[in-house]
Amino acid sequence: MAGDRDLGVALLQAYSTVRPRPRSGWEMTAATGVRGLRLLVEAGPFERFTFTEANPEAAEILSENVRSRPEARAIRSDARRVPDCAPFDYVDLDPYGTPAPFLPAALEAVRPGGLLAVTATDMMVLAGAQPSACERRYGARPVRGRLGPEGGLRILLAYLARAARDHGRSIRPILCYVRDHHVRATVEVGGPDSALDPVGRIDPTSWPGPSVGGPGPYGPLWLGPLFDHDLVPTLRVPLTAARPREAQRFLERIREEVTADVPFYYEANTLAAVLDLAEPPGLARLLSALRDEGHRAARTHARPEGFRTDAPRLEVEAMARRLSAEAQSQNARVRA
Repeated sequence: MAGDRDLGVALLQAYSTVRPRPRSGWEMTAATGVRGLRLLVEAGPFERFTFTEANPEAAEILSENVRSRPEARAIRSDARRVPDCAPFDYVDLDPYGTPAPFLPAALEAVRPGGLLAVTATDMMVLAGAQPSACERRYGARPVRGRLGPEGGLRILLAYLARAARDHGRSIRPILCYVRDHHVRATVEVGGPDSALDPVGRIDPTSWPGPSVGGPGPYGPLWLGPLFDHDLVPTLRVPLTAARPREAQRFLERIREEVTADVPFYYEANTLAAVLDLAEPPGLARLLSALRDEGHRAARTHARPEGFRTDAPRLEVEAMARRLSAEAQSQNARVRA
């Protein structure tokens, strides 16, 4: 998780330069406090930071780890119990498995206008391998297959939006991504603007974007942006990064991706298989052609060969057929 923590430091460093800086923080399921301590020491904006951990052995180590930080306070406590020093400008929830049981406390504890960062590692549930568990836990029908992980991220965001609405709050994504075997969403928590939440279901028979599989509907899903379009271009690799090259590659990709921040993505190989093309169109050529037609198009962090575009699926498929045929013709001339 070192690379993931690098991103957390990068986010708070950038956020603190453009908005009121977070002065107070709470790491809800702190374990030994590694994530929160890195934010406290490296991101630099906090005047006080509270760590809670219920496991007695981990809580003992946590207390020892924060002992030298006068602005840090470690409490042996269940994360579902809001500390008496709430509210906080920043709340971080990174449990093992689902964050769902802890979200009411998180939303109660975060100050209006504050940041809430939530990690979910129950990807078998969110990404569609256990659809009945997803419906029980998140009240949503998951997307299966290659788009399942992003579908899981959008299910988590929709669940966050509904939970926020129950607390008279709303959310606005700042930095939300799929990474390794988890999804992580950092959102700004605002006032009761729930009518603006872009939450809905996808019916495959009428959905104009990338194919999401068999009969639906799927969701509820967050169908809005995953990123703060003004903040993402300002993200930089922290000087203290544990994995600077990894962080640099990721940030470069999302700085491109933010230019086409729309739900779900295509892959050239998948298009070739679905359309029965002799060979897949080149990704660079496909992106260039879509942009030439006036569409937004960019690679995505979610898959190495994936790309997002606001072009309708029928237009993307027609473009893929044309480029594949052109490539075949060019190859035939070269062989001749």
